[in-house]
Amino acid sequence: MNWFERAKTNLFSGNKKEIPDGVWVKCPSCNEVLYRKELDNNLSVCFKCQYHFRINSEKYLKILCDEGSIEEFNQKLTSKDPLNFKVPKKYTDTLNNARKKTGLNEAVVTVRSKMSGIPVVIAAMDFSFVGGSLGSAVGEKISRAINEAIKLDRPMLIISASGGARMQEGAFSLMQMAKTSSRLAMLAEKKLPYISILTNPTTGGVSASFSMLGDINIAEPGALIGFAGPRVIKQTIGQDLPEGFQTSEFLLERGMVDTIVARKELKSKINDFLRFYYA
Repeated sequence: MNWFERAKTNLFSGNKKEIPDGVWVKCPSCNEVLYRKELDNNLSVCFKCQYHFRINSEKYLKILCDEGSIEEFNQKLTSKDPLNFKVPKKYTDTLNNARKKTGLNEAVVTVRSKMSGIPVVIAAMDFSFVGGSLGSAVGEKISRAINEAIKLDRPMLIISASGGARMQEGAFSLMQMAKTSSRLAMLAEKKLPYISILTNPTTGGVSASFSMLGDINIAEPGALIGFAGPRVIKQTIGQDLPEGFQTSEFLLERGMVDTIVARKELKSKINDFLRFYYA
């Protein structure tokens, strides 16, 4: 005797729901699967391992600046193509694609703003624009931002996120290292503070110039900070590199950065430094 029988032939009567791309994100550090909306609300920091996901310049400014206080300047300044660079594709095409993708004109955003009521000038680099590379317009925008800090008698903050100098501009990009560094020397002469915030990654010509010249160098946890990549260095010196080489924690132990600050605490920590300056 058959004691059991199927009540319904089709147990699923509804339509299959497709999950949109980007709703879930896997943490590259601990492999935890994270809900995108909750991750965004947590400032793009993993709940399980505290891995700091890369974020754009707009989000950094939102984290640091008082609401309604952001005044962007030199927004339309952008690089040209002085070398008529075409390898592997036209430099002008690279720039146009980056503008369409990000909505930015260049790899840095410069603003006048306030942090807890304290007037500041901020230059926030954006890795999503050609890898945050340092081209002639980026160097010029940062230099003008430093000039603005001097003019307004305000502290200067630079948020670095870069793969280094922009190869499509050759020596023009390398010249920006000296230009920005010289402007920071002028800022120091006026006894105005410069706070450098190093995020993941801060490498190449950016790390070799203005990003490591802060009166206070703040790094995010686990950020890659250095000049050449670990693979290149290992091939050059022919030796294995120490564990954690070129991370924020490695550099902190060796005095290359002053402190490591989690993203949630970044604004309050910078405010402490600024209040100390104005005390």
